[in-house]
Amino acid sequence: MTAATTPWANILDFWFPEGCSLDVEAEPHRDHWSWRLHGGADTVIVERFADLTRGAASGELDAWAVDPEGRLALIVVLDQFSRSLWRGTPRAFAQDPAALSLAIVGLSNGHYESLKTPWFRIVYSQPFGHCEGADHLQRIDLLISLREEIALQAPVPLQPIYRSLVKQAGDVRKIIAAFGRHPHRNQVLGRQSAPEEESYIAAGDFPHQRAFQG
Repeated sequence: MTAATTPWANILDFWFPEGCSLDVEAEPHRDHWSWRLHGGADTVIVERFADLTRGAASGELDAWAVDPEGRLALIVVLDQFSRSLWRGTPRAFAQDPAALSLAIVGLSNGHYESLKTPWFRIVYSQPFGHCEGADHLQRIDLLISLREEIALQAPVPLQPIYRSLVKQAGDVRKIIAAFGRHPHRNQVLGRQSAPEEESYIAAGDFPHQRAFQG
């Protein structure tokens, strides 16, 4: 998928085994992404990419962002590998602002538009929903709009999967509108949960766990 000489080739080849081909089967594609985004790849990420993830978190790989695929790889590392490497600790979410900044700039400089597959664009845009902040609702509205476009442009056999991600983003929006943050992170981040958040957490029905399950 990527030139072997690029420093980010291994990341993209690992995270996107489909490569750039749009000729993929829907069920294996959905199952792969559901497994991967729900922690299935944690062990491999820690074994293969721990040092690289620490370097990215320290800003050592910022120069990658001059290239569209390098920017995508940085987003993968900061938004996804960080969650695997530091799962269950506050540091799992500490890279969210950096990933968001990369995604915002890439929307304006053409990097996002240059990405050719729906899975590249979905992963690229995840920081809009992941990163907490005062503008969270506006960013999720943008995320929903991007996902609607992705679903329309996806190969017909894959469209139900990508339409389900539009709904999933809408479900996340309801949570942010109600609480202003992701309550499921409260314990890890040492935050006090409001009574309404406690009820939501106790129910255990979190929208982020529904990704790629449609």
